[in-house]
Amino acid sequence: MRCFIVLSAGLSAALVSAVVALGSAGAQAQAFPSKPIKIVQGFGAGGQADTLARILGQGLSEEIGQTVIVEGRTGAGGNIASESVVKSPPDGYTLILQTNGHAVSAALNKTLPYDPLRDFKWLSLTTGFVFLVGTSPDSRIKSLKQLIETARSEPGKLSFSSVGVGTTQHLIGELLQSTAGVKMLHIPYRGGGAPVSDVIAGRVDILFDTFTVARAQVQGGKLRALAVTSSARIPQLPEVPAAAETVPGFEVTSWMAVAGPAGLSAETVDKLHRALVKGSVRPEIRKRLAELGGTPTLSTPEEVTQHVAAQIDKWKRVVDQANIPRQ
Repeated sequence: MRCFIVLSAGLSAALVSAVVALGSAGAQAQAFPSKPIKIVQGFGAGGQADTLARILGQGLSEEIGQTVIVEGRTGAGGNIASESVVKSPPDGYTLILQTNGHAVSAALNKTLPYDPLRDFKWLSLTTGFVFLVGTSPDSRIKSLKQLIETARSEPGKLSFSSVGVGTTQHLIGELLQSTAGVKMLHIPYRGGGAPVSDVIAGRVDILFDTFTVARAQVQGGKLRALAVTSSARIPQLPEVPAAAETVPGFEVTSWMAVAGPAGLSAETVDKLHRALVKGSVRPEIRKRLAELGGTPTLSTPEEVTQHVAAQIDKWKRVVDQANIPRQ
């Protein structure tokens, strides 16, 4: 049976436009995605988050059939990027790559312009990266066990670098101190290559940084790797022990996850989640991640939500134990 809409001469142009717009909106919703998707990341161009966003974006693009654009919105430790995505339309076309820094920021800040958990629709964990504990090849410290013994016998004398107060690297140092019951001196930098350079030169004793940042110096013999912070050894450095072998239970990984604004529909969440998972396990994507020291770490939306909540709680405890002032 055919259905006809008879338009009277008095029907307003506005009503006609509304009817047409309603039909167009329905068509667009059924056709998601019908235009490029943007992944926002909150750190500098060429850094780990930017690089990973582009690798994951490639896999997502190939799976979902649309161009994926990576946009950097730097500042405030990723908070500017997070706020911009929270305020974006919940249509699936604006996503964000979050890192462990998101949980650290939530732990360190008294207030944020968004809820770090509930204002996002979490899609999936994507990648795990380990951190490395290192020192100069000329250092008297030859192992993590010796580092802890030295720090106990000389409290406050051993120094460790980070890329800034309140960064994950800083809090790894604080977590190791509280877990092992030792005291060291924190030397914060403003990012860049200075932390690695000063540890290599012996001006600072200990380095805490990602494997991605430190791998070239370790492989080139310029930096001695004492431990990795994963629960087990990694294939890229099989001879380097996991920190948990010396400090039971110690584990820190730099997780990364993709999320969108909280209002994403269930259908959009499902389509994006499936595409992210399939894209992340493509052989060429896995290969590029492995070269950076990363491994696919996939999850359901429910699992990643629980993971982020647990990480926020974990770093809040570290901040409290270290007596770090909240901002």
